[in-house]
Amino acid sequence: MTSAQVPTAPAAASTASSPARPAAGGRCHTSQLRAFVGRNDPGAGQENFPVVLTNASGRTCTVRGYPGVAFLDASGRRLGPDPRREPGPGPVTVTLAPGRSAWAGLTFSHPEVSGAEAATPTTLVVTPPDERDPLRVPWTGGKVPVAGNASSVRLTVLAPGTGP
Repeated sequence: MTSAQVPTAPAAASTASSPARPAAGGRCHTSQLRAFVGRNDPGAGQENFPVVLTNASGRTCTVRGYPGVAFLDASGRRLGPDPRREPGPGPVTVTLAPGRSAWAGLTFSHPEVSGAEAATPTTLVVTPPDERDPLRVPWTGGKVPVAGNASSVRLTVLAPGTGP
């Protein structure tokens, strides 16, 4: 992948214990969603941002799994590697009625605490699960780790709501 390419979210895997149950409207497509980054909930040297997808369409649809995310600089160049997916509870199908939201946690060690090489993005690119077209959100969260020790950015699976 070149530095100018933006990641897409791979298809979410179904498990026998948690099968996908699509709503009457089916899966949400990028054109039906709006994205935003919620307020940071920092703690113990960690930065914790909810990445929120909201159904902006007039029909109910579903999301399942992890969104794709990438930080971009002012020139549109990608900063840092793909976030690591946090292990934990498997993906669940989140049904989004019009105006309802799902969120994934974006977490990283503050670069000044971890000593990681840092950069200040201008944009967070968010690709809904199973989609290729991304949404672009202004990044106002400050510096993020892009290389070196403790440079890992982590992402949780989507859950109902707008964050903790």
